[in-house]
Amino acid sequence: MNLAHIHLLLNHFPTVGFAIGLGLLVLAITSKKDELKRASLVVVFLVALITIPTYLSGNAAQSALQERTDLSQAAIRAHEGAAFWGYLFMEITGFIAWLGLWYFRIVKRVANWNVAAVFVLGVLTFSVMTRAANLGGEIRHPEIQSAGALADNANVPDIARSIGLFVNGHSWVWPTCETLHFIGLSLLFTVVLIVDLRLLGMAKKFSFAALYQLLPLGILGFSMNLVTGMLFFIASPEQYVKNVSFHWKILFVMLAGINALYFMLVEEPWAIGPGDDAPAFAKFAAASAIFLWVGVLFFGHMLPFLGNSF
Repeated sequence: MNLAHIHLLLNHFPTVGFAIGLGLLVLAITSKKDELKRASLVVVFLVALITIPTYLSGNAAQSALQERTDLSQAAIRAHEGAAFWGYLFMEITGFIAWLGLWYFRIVKRVANWNVAAVFVLGVLTFSVMTRAANLGGEIRHPEIQSAGALADNANVPDIARSIGLFVNGHSWVWPTCETLHFIGLSLLFTVVLIVDLRLLGMAKKFSFAALYQLLPLGILGFSMNLVTGMLFFIASPEQYVKNVSFHWKILFVMLAGINALYFMLVEEPWAIGPGDDAPAFAKFAAASAIFLWVGVLFFGHMLPFLGNSF
């Protein structure tokens, strides 16, 4: 099995999963139940996570189809462009949903502004994702292709390729992004260490909630990594999709994202006050978080040395 097969395995999950999350959000809004709203935010966040390998593996699928003369290259390019916008909107919506979960944990209620933002972004995201899915289906089913739609897409500038050309065409962009990527990961990992080491028994004079106030710095660091990481990938996708270290890095990022849900959804760690010892499962979650982010750091630094892509 290669990444192209993984793309075929995953490509329906973002659209179908997001439809479920959006439907649950509509039900939550009409019923005015905070727990349903919270559940819908969790679904949206998880779908945003699964969208990451779905989009990244799409480049491997595209490479596998480039030499196929029986397939429409125009349809492939149209799907590529729509998938980029779908991925972008999905990750923004997932990030806003995660902020909503964090806000709920802090103030014990779902913020109306967050629900409204996720709903509006969700409608836009679902329309873009549906379009990308339809264009993807047309690649292998020319009988349903719309010549007019493909012609319209041919006239739209390919934003992903334009960004890639900009990054590769200006000598200052890549080192600047590398610097910001390092700073962002340092911020994120510092917050992870401080919070999780407290759960493992260090700095017991602080409560868990007090240290978790550092989270905005971690969010800033993660945002910097997300933006710069996408610029790296868009500039040279072939180097990444063929690199086994990158595959492991993305897997560790996804697992770390799932691990973060524990601290958003479970009351157990938030009850830890000054001098308290953390429960066994909270310690396991903390140790897992440190292990996963160390894995992200390790495989990120191994990109030039494993896989022979750089």
